[in-house]
Amino acid sequence: MAVSTTTAPELTAEQVQTVLVKPLEAASTFLASGVRIVDTAGPLRLPKLGAATSPAWFAENALITPEVDPTFDEVALLPSTIKSVKTLTRFSNELARQSVISLDAALKERLVKDVADTIDAQFWSASNGATATMPKGILNYAGQSITSVGALTLDHLLDAEALALAANVNPANLKWAMTSRELTALRKVKQGTGSNQYVLQPDPTRAGGYVIFGKPVIVTNRLPDTTGAPDTGNLVLADFSQIVVARDQNPTVKLLDQTFGDYDQMALRVTARYDVAPLNDDAIVKLTGITV
Repeated sequence: MAVSTTTAPELTAEQVQTVLVKPLEAASTFLASGVRIVDTAGPLRLPKLGAATSPAWFAENALITPEVDPTFDEVALLPSTIKSVKTLTRFSNELARQSVISLDAALKERLVKDVADTIDAQFWSASNGATATMPKGILNYAGQSITSVGALTLDHLLDAEALALAANVNPANLKWAMTSRELTALRKVKQGTGSNQYVLQPDPTRAGGYVIFGKPVIVTNRLPDTTGAPDTGNLVLADFSQIVVARDQNPTVKLLDQTFGDYDQMALRVTARYDVAPLNDDAIVKLTGITV
């Protein structure tokens, strides 16, 4: 019998592919939602015009009274107390030389993705900002709310849209933000008892996208549930152009090739710094207390 790779595996070289298998992960969605992004290295103040004045009708030569004084406000972002998202990973020079893949490139991609995901999760959260040390999450904005929703129906979505329209929000700019669980529940709604016809039909003009009542759907599983007994889900309808993001630093990579030289190691450091705030609170409608 001839000697083969089966009988003498010790004589064969193990083949390692240079393709790095990556896990399936959620996409970062908040910054891609249509928010306004302003680059700034320090605190940012956006002037804001207050409520409307009250002009009146007057006859010819009549005294115009009373005088009106428009009010002003401001939106403040990126105070000096806002922290940065940072991470650091060390690796040996031996591993860098012997790796079958480009180790520094793989680690860079991994760390940048993780930092971006950390920021995305914070923006979608219910965080109160921890005394202006972190960005406030969208579920903590002082926007409009529909609470104690219970079992989610399409009527609840219409009620949310009604609140936005009553606040003079441009309906063309509105988008839904929900988890895949809520989207699936809504897509299962049928036209009647015993019917096999679904109420929501996919938009043939939007490849891979979802639309409900003519408004795009942002699917993000980073929109958190509210913990309780039992836990409940959350959903958002918003004009994301009425949300501003102050960007001090994109996820930025620094290769540290000398810092850990006494260990014969290199390191990758990734840092990023953002803040976020709504320009008009009424442009955000939150649906809370959804049965999960």
